[in-house]
This record gives sequence, structure tokens and C-alpha cells, in this order.
Amino acid sequence: MQPQTFIFFGPSGCGKGTQAKLLVEELEKKDSSIKTLYVETGSKFREIAASGSFTANKIKEIIGGGGLLPEFLPIWVFSDTLIKDFTGSEHLFFDGSPRRLEEAKVLDSAIQFYGRKNATVVSIEVSDKWATDRLLGRGRADDNEEEIKNRLAWYKENVVPAIEYFKNNSYYQFVPINGEQTIEAVHAEVMQKLGL
Repeated sequence: MQPQTFIFFGPSGCGKGTQAKLLVEELEKKDSSIKTLYVETGSKFREIAASGSFTANKIKEIIGGGGLLPEFLPIWVFSDTLIKDFTGSEHLFFDGSPRRLEEAKVLDSAIQFYGRKNATVVSIEVSDKWATDRLLGRGRADDNEEEIKNRLAWYKENVVPAIEYFKNNSYYQFVPINGEQTIEAVHAEVMQKLGL
């Protein structure tokens, strides 16, 4: 098996992180000699925010105020991870980035720079109502109707153009997935559509 590249997209509550991790497990079962480099910008930001640095305090201030981090930060996170940790022989997974068009263009340039052929974009697609019901069911303090509505609107305004960028780029295979199913059924659809 050749090392694969996957970019996972999906709105809050769609379960994209779960599906990405299930796919990692399947690939490891098929060929344990190929390791996975899993780039999750959200966890990296949490790590930076806990460091107590000047940048950490700025990140906490922006996120705490419901603001948007500037594009250079997620671009730096995935670029830094690739430069420091990528050997060229791993499966590559991107979860949580890119989330804006400019980030998508930079990630595209990185994927092409590394010569990663057959890169696949997996888009977990759910309705606003489905995502809202699922998020409200989690019972987290920040999962109130107004906050969820804002997050879903932000996704349409900012992330959808990034998805369209990859969808209209012949370098990538675009795989839409019906996320309004059980975790197992979504996983089965991912495996079937990827031919794994």
C-alpha cells in the first residue's frame, strides 16, 4: 500500500474526527509498516494556549472572545508539523485545517510540494438541524442554540469556500459522505467510497 493523504471536512457535530481516527485504525490494520502523521490544529492550539507565552495569551484572548485566529497561525501549525515531523513515508491526515480559502491554497501547495499523489478530501455532510440536535445532545456549556447557529453560519461562510477549492481541483479526489447515519454506517460508507 502507498502512503495516503486525507483532508477531512465537516461542520461541528458531524463526527469528522471520529471518522478520521477510524480510518487511521483501518489503514494501520491493512499495513502496520506505514505510520500516520495526524495533523489536528485544534489540539495544537490548545497545547500552545497552555504554554503561558505571549502568543498563548493572545490565542486565549481571541478564542475566549469568540474571535477568529488569523490565518498565519493554522498555516504555521500544519507547516511546522510537516517540516519537523514528516518523513515522506507516512499516511497524512488533516483534521480541522484548512478552515479558510487562504489556508486551503497553502495546504495545496504543501501537498503538491511533497508530491503526494491521489490526495483525498473527505467531506462529512449533515444538515444544520442534524448538527444542532447532535451538539445540543452533548450537553456542553458552549453548545447552546445561538452559539451553534453562529458556528454553522461561520462554517458555510469560511470553510465551504475551502472545500470548493479542493473540489474544483483535479489534483484531489473529492468524496462526499452522508454523515446523518450511525457512526458505523458512516464508517462503512467512507471505506466503500475509498475502495478500502
